[in-house]
Amino acid sequence: MALTAIVANFLAAPVSATPPDVIVKAEFSEPTQRYGHAVLGPNAEWGALVLTVDPCLDCGDGRPYEVTIRLPESRVFEDLAPRIVQGDETPTLVMVVESSQTEGARLALYDEQGLYAATPFIGRRYRWLAPISAQDLNGDGWPEFAYIDRPHLAKTLRIWTLKEGELRQVASKAGLTNHKIGQDFITSGLRDCGNGPEIITVNADWSKVMSSRLTESGIVTQELRPLDPDVGLGPVLACEGS
Repeated sequence: MALTAIVANFLAAPVSATPPDVIVKAEFSEPTQRYGHAVLGPNAEWGALVLTVDPCLDCGDGRPYEVTIRLPESRVFEDLAPRIVQGDETPTLVMVVESSQTEGARLALYDEQGLYAATPFIGRRYRWLAPISAQDLNGDGWPEFAYIDRPHLAKTLRIWTLKEGELRQVASKAGLTNHKIGQDFITSGLRDCGNGPEIITVNADWSKVMSSRLTESGIVTQELRPLDPDVGLGPVLACEGS
């Protein structure tokens, strides 16, 4: 396991080890400047991830405990907040953006044991990805993970599926983005207006709001409306209008 330390800090010793353990809270800790990219502003790089785990959710037997996953000096979490998502072989995972001092960012999934699965690093320092969603996008029962690869350069939507503990890329589409350098937010999301899940982003020049669907033939995009910077994506994500 490519971690220098995994430290378990128990709030109270679990009464039983009955599986499955469920991650009920996740947050970053140990802010750091050792990478110094500041793509999300000056305060969005972290050295550790703290998970609160319930060993027996809703059964009344278990007592939550904490696990701290600490990265080596060569990597940081470069993200706004960790996201708890549905796993495949485990009930819950945490999705984060993790960056290497020499190889840039990757999308990583952690559970209470440590790294569960990850995409390859982009391959160059200060190259980042902006996460969008984690959900079954095509109805096959397996979760898919969507992000924009290098939203300031490549501007490419990539979708990966998680099957049997492995992330596999299933589709990509150029000409889409969701972030500008220095912004402490990501302009994208997922909606379902009754016809299945749609990934909502903007186009490469920030003039239009775009919908993307994962189909058997790949990613199909549709222009929804001009982008109003003062309004943002709120009405579109709420299925108001188009």
